[in-house]
Parts: sequence; C-alpha cells; structure tokens
Amino acid sequence: MKKSKLKVLIITYYWPPAGGVVVQRWLKFVKYLNYFGVEPVLFTPKNPSYPVVDESLENELPEDLKMLTYPIFEPNQFLFSKTKKQSGGLLKSRKGFLSSLALYVRANLFIPDTRKFWIKPSVKYLKNYLRNNPIDVIITTGPPHSVHLIGKKLKELLAVKWLADFRDPWTKIDYFHHLPLTKKALRKHVRMENDVISSADATVVVGETMKRDFEKLNSNTFVITNGYDTEEFHAIKELDKNFTIAHTGMMNSDRNPRLLWKVLKQLCDEYPDFSNDLRIKLIGGLSSEVEENLKVFDKEQLELIDFVSHEEVSSYQQSAQLLLLIINNVSSAKGIITGKIFEYLQAKRPILGIGPVDGDAAEIIKNTNSGVCIDFNDKESLKKQILIFYKEYKKGTLHLNQSEINQYHRKELTRKLVEVLETIKADS
Repeated sequence: MKKSKLKVLIITYYWPPAGGVVVQRWLKFVKYLNYFGVEPVLFTPKNPSYPVVDESLENELPEDLKMLTYPIFEPNQFLFSKTKKQSGGLLKSRKGFLSSLALYVRANLFIPDTRKFWIKPSVKYLKNYLRNNPIDVIITTGPPHSVHLIGKKLKELLAVKWLADFRDPWTKIDYFHHLPLTKKALRKHVRMENDVISSADATVVVGETMKRDFEKLNSNTFVITNGYDTEEFHAIKELDKNFTIAHTGMMNSDRNPRLLWKVLKQLCDEYPDFSNDLRIKLIGGLSSEVEENLKVFDKEQLELIDFVSHEEVSSYQQSAQLLLLIINNVSSAKGIITGKIFEYLQAKRPILGIGPVDGDAAEIIKNTNSGVCIDFNDKESLKKQILIFYKEYKKGTLHLNQSEINQYHRKELTRKLVEVLETIKADS
C-alpha cells in the first residue's frame, strides 16, 4: 500500500520578497520538502512591511507551491515612521523623546510584538480553510512570535498537530534587554513563551543551548540548525588581492567588535605592510556607534556596502580573505548561532569568530575546522591570530581543510525536519 503524502501548513511572516538571513531557513525547507514526500502549504501576510527586500529570492519558490495570504495591520509604520527603520536586530534609531516613547509603546502595548493584530483574523481564516482542507501538521516559525499564537489557537480549536519552530529565542533573544519593559509586560512575555513551548506537540530550535532551555517545558524539543545550499554557488570566485576582513549582515551595538577595531588599528601602526594590505569590508546595516569606531581607519581601508541581494552577499563571502563572525556580547551569547555562519562554511574561507569560546557557534567552527573563535576580551590571542592569518595571506597559503560540513546542507536538514514531522503525525 502506497504511503500517503504528509501535508503541512507553514505559517510564517517572512517570505520572499523579504530579504536577509531571516527568510532563508523556511525558503530552503520548502525547496526540499517535496523531495521527502511532504506537501507544504504556505500562509503569509498579504501586505507585509519588510525591512529588507530581495526580489531575486522569489525565483527559488517551487512552481506548484500552494500559497495562502491574508492582510495584516502593522503599527510599526506609525510608531517608527520618523525613525530609522527597525528590524529584528534593532539597529539603534535616532535618540529623542518621541523615539523613546515609540519604543516604550511598542514594548509594552504590543505583546508579543507589533504583528499581534494578525492573530485573530488569521485564526478565523485558517480555521475555515482547514475544515475543508485537512492537513497533518501546522508549523509556525518565529520571530515574530505572534505567529506561534496563531498555531496555538488553531490547535485548541481543531485539535490539529502543531510544531513550533524558533529561529531565535523569545525572552532570551539578544536585543530583549534593550526593550524598556515594565514588570507586568515582562511577566506577560514569559507566560506567553511558556504557554507556547509547553502547548506545542514539538518544538524545533537552532542550537543545543536553546534546546536545554526548552526541554524544561517540552521534552519533544529537537535541534535543527540553519545551513547552506551548495546549489547557490555556480563558480568559484577570485579572491580579493588585499587582506580583506569581511562581515555580512547587520552590525548593531551589541555586535560591535570594539576590541577588534583597536587591535587592527594597533597592527596598522606597527606594521606598514599590514596597513597597506588591510581592507575592512562590511556588507549590511551599521549602527552609528560602529560608524564612529571605524573613523580611526583611513578611507581607503574601508569598504562599507549597504544591503545587497543574497547572490551578491555570497559573492562577497567567497572572495574575502577572512570572514568575520561576531556574536552579540549579551548574557545569552553562548546560545547565539547566527545564520551567516553556515553561509560562511559554504564560502570555504577562514572564519575569525569573536564570542564565547565555549558557545554553540564556537563549537561549530571547531568541529568543522573552519577557523577560530576568540573571546570578547582576549586581546593578546586576537592580535596573535590575526597576524597568523596575515602571514598565511602573504605566503598565499590562507586556505581551509574543512570537515563534517555536509550535516549542515539544507537537504540534510530538511530530512531531519521530516523525521520530526513523521514522529508528530505518528502520535495522532
């Protein structure tokens, strides 16, 4: 008897033409789900407001993908209409009373986030759809965590199986401590988070540290990291002639490697050849603090590039001599695994990580032999390691001998996801 096809409803806020790392995870899962006999149906906002747009990603969507959309009301456009556009990374907006007031209102009145007004209409729409179009498992992916509340309500109303995927933590996300939360608002966040985790039939997280936290509330917690997709690279790029240290993605104040800038400036002052060869290449948004710190370098040593398409980002990563991975210097740093680390693995260039040496990201770098990770405050080791990389660059031997990276291929990660989905269905 032929095995019936597993059918899933994926509820996500971020979807092409949304750009950046945030959209890659489920775009790639959907790309490979059919290969493993799973039919995905997508539900996403009809009129979202994305901080970054990359229309080229729409070319990766399966032609036969079933798409459902419903309008969303987002107060962000009113709260931050006169400030710097906000995103998950919270690049600092301009200072002032109105900006502070807007952030206070956002943090305390819109819980869990400003997409909360999409919950009730989405539940109503999907409840009617699912009664006529049954599926095996609902999948929600956050942030924004309002999406998880849609899944929770549908499970309560229809007794459908539900998988909650956390691309990032909730109350332990790196920028949470920047929110001016009242005690009442904080308690509400914690209560919502606990309810979502404990109510889901299973949760999926991106790292071992998150898993240890989630398992206290849900024993069916699985680690499926982000990853890379080799089909994205069509040719090996020529390496930069200069000693380029490249970082892709946003660099906010928590991700500002202040010690690195001091060490690089010191090396420039001590070694004229190093100063002539150095190029700092930053692709993505920068906070005003980062821009201020960079003023110690000569203009010809800097290449600051705004948001570009994912394809262009990949090209910059492949051609760099050295890839810079910065873990946010926050209390939850050990559990942070940025999506870019897997793109860096794919680029096959040495990684210089700055963050907890016993953190999840450091473990990935170590296990794949893809570079080194230096602690936030270890100036001596950082300076020594950069000089090692530079000497190898001068000799033309700055290369990698990577290992065990196939486990992070998007197809392999999708296989792991399907195993989780089949486990949930089997418990019906």
